[in-house]
Amino acid sequence: MSFIALAAAAGLAIALVAGPVGCFVVWRRMAYFGDSLAHAALLGVGVGLMLDLNLSLTILAVCLLSVPLILLLTNSQHVADDTALGILSHASLAIGITSVSLAAGGTLDLSSFLFGDILALSEADVATVIAMCITVGVVLAKFWRQLVYVTIHFELASVEGVPSRRLEVMLMLLIAVLVAVGMQVVGALLIGSLLIVPAAAAGLLAGNPERMAWISAMFASAAIMGGLAMSWFIDTPAGPSAVVVATGIFAFAKLLSLRS
Repeated sequence: MSFIALAAAAGLAIALVAGPVGCFVVWRRMAYFGDSLAHAALLGVGVGLMLDLNLSLTILAVCLLSVPLILLLTNSQHVADDTALGILSHASLAIGITSVSLAAGGTLDLSSFLFGDILALSEADVATVIAMCITVGVVLAKFWRQLVYVTIHFELASVEGVPSRRLEVMLMLLIAVLVAVGMQVVGALLIGSLLIVPAAAAGLLAGNPERMAWISAMFASAAIMGGLAMSWFIDTPAGPSAVVVATGIFAFAKLLSLRS
């Protein structure tokens, strides 16, 4: 399979799941949460390099372990949630870059981790990405209605016996898995954009949660394919190009919403 076909397969797998998951990120105003996880993923790179472990596994482990730390910080009564997440996001980025530089002796090019290197994925990498995305997608589909209900009416859902807190934690873990996998596609600095921008654009046009999820998945897929097309025809980096396309889609959706 050619490298462009592998890139398209991995990118579409991420996009089809990032679209619906991104809807929850937008609804629950969790943009900083996604950024914090993405930046923490760089620490996973540093740990993997220091201990000579599989980078995909260490990135995933650090992202998952970051969830309880984020919950601990955001549940504090002394610091506002957005402030705590902002501190954690920037601290994670700085610690991650420092740890990677120390582990590699200052000789490693960080651009592939920061901005992704989708065109360099191997068949094994793509198989792992697809498997993880299918797992996230199946879990999301199984609990979709409950997650939407908890998102819209958290207190009411809790009163009616819905395990709101457990569902909230599960959603965070799903986002962590998606961030860890998506880092290979668009990088630590851009995976948050792939979660937020297509979902925000879909929210301007959709009338219900399910429709928003489908439109968001379509927009995210279009962004990935557009980014690959830009990379192929005008030799731009694929990850940032995908975000540029996503931003253009958002601008177009905004114009459509203003006319309606």
